[in-house]
Amino acid sequence: MSSSTVSVSAATPTQHPFQRKIEDVKPSKTDINFVIMDYLVSEGYPRAAEKFAKEANIQLPLEEESISSRVEIRQALHAGDIDTAITKINDLNPQILDTDPALHFALLRLQLIELIRTCTSSASADITPALSFASSQLAPRAATNPDFLRDLELTMTLLIFLPATAPLQKELADLLDPSLRRNVASKVNEAILTSMGARGEARMRSLVRLRHWAELKARVAGKDIPPVLPLGLQDADERSVDSNGNNGEVADVMVH
Repeated sequence: MSSSTVSVSAATPTQHPFQRKIEDVKPSKTDINFVIMDYLVSEGYPRAAEKFAKEANIQLPLEEESISSRVEIRQALHAGDIDTAITKINDLNPQILDTDPALHFALLRLQLIELIRTCTSSASADITPALSFASSQLAPRAATNPDFLRDLELTMTLLIFLPATAPLQKELADLLDPSLRRNVASKVNEAILTSMGARGEARMRSLVRLRHWAELKARVAGKDIPPVLPLGLQDADERSVDSNGNNGEVADVMVH
């Protein structure tokens, strides 16, 4: 009687020693919950923060009303409704813009950009409103600050090229990109939090930057670490839902 033996070799990938060290570090659930809640509150996701607080059995660190106010301001800025955003900021705390000339100028420049969009959107364009706004609101501030003056001059250049028949140069195209609104909205959010005596930036953002800095330092020093160290957020956009029901916005902010 003959028999044959089949041996199967299951190749198991070898885990990098550094990865094993990472897995040995077990942050407490309390610490993780704190970082998540801090992110949701700081970035302005009231519905998600409220739900997470109930599930994790923790308290919201700030009044929900204050979160909602920041969400309304952010939404207005993202939509290009700068006048409404400025009004809401002043209603919340008029000292914010009074004590931060750079932020105030950035908001006024956004408002000017929206005026230029409107003024140049048709063949019978009337640029008078944009010129009047620039003269009354931005020119006096730019007169005493070289950085403001450069930004104003660049913004006014849009009047020459819009409506564009060819791709704009990068500096001008960046003024019309939605990322400029998001960048200013982020600065406004930080300024509001700081004015309330809270931390201006979510701890998760600073932790991600610190982790990136440490990785760069380790690679420059020639340390034995894996060629790729993912943050583990690659699939987060498939799982996260923000306070308005938009999939992926929270994850996108975290990664960027």
